[in-house]
Amino acid sequence: MSAPTLSELEVGQEIGTREIPLTRTDLVTYAGASGDTNPIHWNEAFARSVELPGVIAHGMLTFGAASGLVGDWAEDPGRIVGYSTRFSKPVPVEDTTGTDEPGAVLTVTGKIGALDPEAGTARVDLTVTSNGAKVLMKTQAVVRLVP
Repeated sequence: MSAPTLSELEVGQEIGTREIPLTRTDLVTYAGASGDTNPIHWNEAFARSVELPGVIAHGMLTFGAASGLVGDWAEDPGRIVGYSTRFSKPVPVEDTTGTDEPGAVLTVTGKIGALDPEAGTARVDLTVTSNGAKVLMKTQAVVRLVP
């Protein structure tokens, strides 16, 4: 597969769909790497005490994981020159320790939202859901492509 070019794209075209499993281990690993050790991401009792449905994924983990679909499609994540979202719902991650099951699954689908031949970019609109609910809104990546 070769990198997409502007000339072969059209608005509304789907670039792909990806499912991303998340476990509590992923959350702890991300907390260590990011420095975000807020207990809502690892302590069930604490998360519930602040009226969350349980342990939730880091918003930036969700946001970053979703960008992988675009980086892979563009064949170079460095082609992403802009990326934005609105966080709309938390992603509860069940404790499935000791099983092969994920605690949550993100589903990411991307479609071409706009093309700008003058700038050499495509805007990819992402739909990001977990358990049937949109967890990110207005998620868009601007990708610089070859003409």
